[in-house]
Formats: sequence, C-alpha cells, structure tokens
Amino acid sequence: MSLSYPLQVVNLLAALLLLISFAMLSQRRVVGLITLFAWQGAALATSTAIIAWSTGQHHLYYSAALTLILKVIAMPWFFYRIVRQLDVNREVESMLNIPTTMLIGIVLVIFSFNLALPISQMAGTVMRSTLGIAMACVLLAFLMMITRRKAITQVIGFLAMENGLFFAATSATYGMPLVVELGVALDVLVGVFVLGIFFFQIRESFESLDLKHMEKLREK
Repeated sequence: MSLSYPLQVVNLLAALLLLISFAMLSQRRVVGLITLFAWQGAALATSTAIIAWSTGQHHLYYSAALTLILKVIAMPWFFYRIVRQLDVNREVESMLNIPTTMLIGIVLVIFSFNLALPISQMAGTVMRSTLGIAMACVLLAFLMMITRRKAITQVIGFLAMENGLFFAATSATYGMPLVVELGVALDVLVGVFVLGIFFFQIRESFESLDLKHMEKLREK
C-alpha cells in the first residue's frame, strides 16, 4: 500500500494543528479557546487514525478513539459547563499584547524546526517530517500557558501542550504502548476534574479566576 496519500493527509492535519495553535494564542474569548481546543483534538484523533491505517499499528485506533472521547467531547463539555456556571466568558487577559505574542510564536516555530531537523533525519518512520510541527505545537501551548492570567486558560494550554506531545509520539514512534496511553489519559482526566473543583474554590474566594489575585496570599 502506497503511503504517499496518507502522508500528505497527515502533513495537512499537522499544518492544521499548527494553525490552531496560533489561533489559540490570538483568541480573546474563553469559549472560543475551548472550541479551538476541541478542533485541535479532532485533528489529532483523525491524524492518529490515519497513521494507524497506513502503518498497520492497530493499537493507535484505540488511541484515536480515546482522544476523540476525551479531547473532543468530554473535556470541552466540562469546560463549557464551568464557563457557564462561573460566568467567565469574557476577554482573556494576556501579559503580552497579541502582535508580540504572535511574533514570539513565530520565533518558537523556527526554533522548533531547526531543533527537530537532525532528529527527523535519524527517525525511521514515514511521519518524521511532522516532528518539527509537533514540537512547535508544544512550545506554542507553553507560551500560551505563561502569557495568560486566568486559571482555565492555563489548564487548556497545558492540555494543548499534551496534544503536541501525543502528536510527536504518534509521528516519530507510532505511539506509546496502549497501557501507558490509558494511564496518561486517566491521569489527565482526573487532573481536569480536580482543577475544575479548584476553579470553583478560586472563584468563591476571589470572585475571579485571574491568578494575580493569589499574590495576595503570598504577601500575607
């Protein structure tokens, strides 16, 4: 079976993941950010299923289904519910303005491609060309985490970073063992629900999800 067509589709989905990462950096609304996260999960699940089909790695089908259930359905629904109950669908406050953030993001993408180049040349998988994009998605998600003030946007940034790491694993090594993936998925799911309780506690104490209010505790 020729791998040229599946490889082109995966490269297209990788470009879509990178585009969504930039869109998440520039998104000002919490609901819009959650929607982009769901679309990123859908692209990740689709690329994982295509890699499973083109390479015969059948355990990746389970990974794709798990990603679809958690990242496209369960977690976005949970975040939408939190936003509705806490009424935090306002503009996302950022430590840097959008043009500066996007410029830093472009620099991180260039750095990621240069860093991944020697690793990609040594990789033996057909999807090695997407490794640079996967690393760029990780760094862009990390940039979103450190430039946003609200707790919920930082959690979404963390999950987006996990998406990039998962895409790197499926691209470079055809994924992790299924038992490991199930364990990681369970840890992430439990962590999200615990952080949901944390959101309610922050809102009850400070009437806001802006983490700058927690500096008052340190001053005391």
